[in-house]
Amino acid sequence: MANATIRDVAREAAVSVASVSRVLNGHDNVRPELRQRVEAVAARLGYVPHAGARNLSLSRTGSIGVVLPDLHGEFFSEILRGMDREASARGLQLLLTNMHADADSGIVALKAMRGRVDGMVVMAPHVDADELFAHLPPSVPAVLVNCAPHHQQRAELHVDNAGGAAVMVEHLVASGRRAIVHIAGPAGNIDADERRRGYVAAIERAGLEPRIVEGDFQEESGERAARALLADAVPVDAIFAGNDMMAIGALMALRDAGIDVPGRIAIAGFDDIPLARFVTPSLTTMRIDIAALGMRAVARLTDMIGGGTDTQIEQTMPQLVVRMTTAIHN
Repeated sequence: MANATIRDVAREAAVSVASVSRVLNGHDNVRPELRQRVEAVAARLGYVPHAGARNLSLSRTGSIGVVLPDLHGEFFSEILRGMDREASARGLQLLLTNMHADADSGIVALKAMRGRVDGMVVMAPHVDADELFAHLPPSVPAVLVNCAPHHQQRAELHVDNAGGAAVMVEHLVASGRRAIVHIAGPAGNIDADERRRGYVAAIERAGLEPRIVEGDFQEESGERAARALLADAVPVDAIFAGNDMMAIGALMALRDAGIDVPGRIAIAGFDDIPLARFVTPSLTTMRIDIAALGMRAVARLTDMIGGGTDTQIEQTMPQLVVRMTTAIHN
């Protein structure tokens, strides 16, 4: 039957519409013989439940909201790839928005999502999180990813940025580097601030002098920083950038200037975006399994939408990946 309805199934199976709904929605309080009869009739008629009506009956939208600080760059494409993979496996759709650089845009994004999604994944490393989450009702399930400090009782995923930065500095020191410069991400961004803090602490433990050049997580700022370092008379034998894109920018600038990497200057980054292994020489970095981070956020959110309670803070320690840009310095 073309465009068969739930009423057609109920009539052919000689049961009520409510009984058909219980069967097709997987309720347990249905007799086995009734379930078998309804499913057989639905298959014979070619009945396909209307997703919108089904979601309405379950008070669900079948969508989850994702609020990110940006959509540009390999980090965000990777985390979205992970989120989409997990959401698709669970029969959910992603509704995506970008909060740009300020809390006001984030507030607008959160308000736009309300009533249109069953829950939200929010990544806000660069804004006042308490101001932002004042517009996220406690009744809305949410998972927070690498958000700035706040007073919310929410499910959270955090990367140990400070610990990862310290591991990278220790690696550079162990490979013979002593004049290690950090290209920092934007001030006020929690990821950038924590990586800066980890760098300074590890450098001081090694008895060395910290030296920081400001960047903004974009490739161009890494290029500018590297050129400024080359123009400066102060020695440098290693650059540790706050993310891979700045490290790649620095690598391009040094290569254009004819600087031997890693012979004269070693370079390291943070995140392990896919491009890190393909540049020449390949980039040493701190690996975050970015796609897995996105998958984990969606998995935890889906469990909460299903009725689970989750206020745990889950911490992930990045892993050192040594590649050609930090070969042993003799």
